[in-house]
Amino acid sequence: MQIDLKEYLEGLYCSYNRREFVHPDPLEFLYRYSNPLDREIVGLIASSLAYGRVNQILKSVEGVLQYIPMPHDDLLAMDYLDLKAVFSGFKHRFTTGDDLAAMLFGIKKVIQEYGSIEEAFMALHDANDPDLVPTLSRFVRLVWKQADCSGHFLLPSPENGSACKRAFLFLRWMVRCDAVDPGGWRIPASKLVVPMDTHMHRIARGLGLTHRKQADLKAALEVTEAFRRISPQDPVRYDFCLTRFGIHPDMDYSMLKCAV
Repeated sequence: MQIDLKEYLEGLYCSYNRREFVHPDPLEFLYRYSNPLDREIVGLIASSLAYGRVNQILKSVEGVLQYIPMPHDDLLAMDYLDLKAVFSGFKHRFTTGDDLAAMLFGIKKVIQEYGSIEEAFMALHDANDPDLVPTLSRFVRLVWKQADCSGHFLLPSPENGSACKRAFLFLRWMVRCDAVDPGGWRIPASKLVVPMDTHMHRIARGLGLTHRKQADLKAALEVTEAFRRISPQDPVRYDFCLTRFGIHPDMDYSMLKCAV
């Protein structure tokens, strides 16, 4: 059946881009924090741990935040040994407390140098870049350099072809501002890239937005470009509402008008 894609996507956005459809999603942790300096740290933690079963993700993020109830102030007050000690018993699938401590120490050093994670992204961003892929690559290199670490799965770089779904999810949360995404960052939403995971890949293929067989960076950019033709200033506008299908307990793939 032929559908008017823009009209269909706008209908989904109006119906499902609402707070009531957020749970279960690590995005919900960001709503607890009114201070943008806290929210960006929580967003990075929540997005970095957003792999595996959703119930375990929520449990792991909650476990981290109980040790830094005032994320910005608490993180800046800790050194690397403090972080290693605090998270020594932490485990989220194959992410260890040492992995988490290394990333958070790198983030702390970035904040000390630039003032905030947002300011670091702003300093690293080139307005001539077509999207945030180069900026994200520079940011990831900076974090691991500050942490004196070669980097790992917790905060990957798009330089190796990874879709970096969790990092682009973080950027969606930080940049877009609507009923779901808290936003606040000054980077243009037009530079965002679709957070590509198996759910979005399956849906995008069903909608004919990509024919790539892997949910990699090339697929993410291809789908982003397809959305950009529909919504030039906000190509990630439909990410949340589309990815509710197959994730939210009351929304399955059969409800979509595409072959998924």
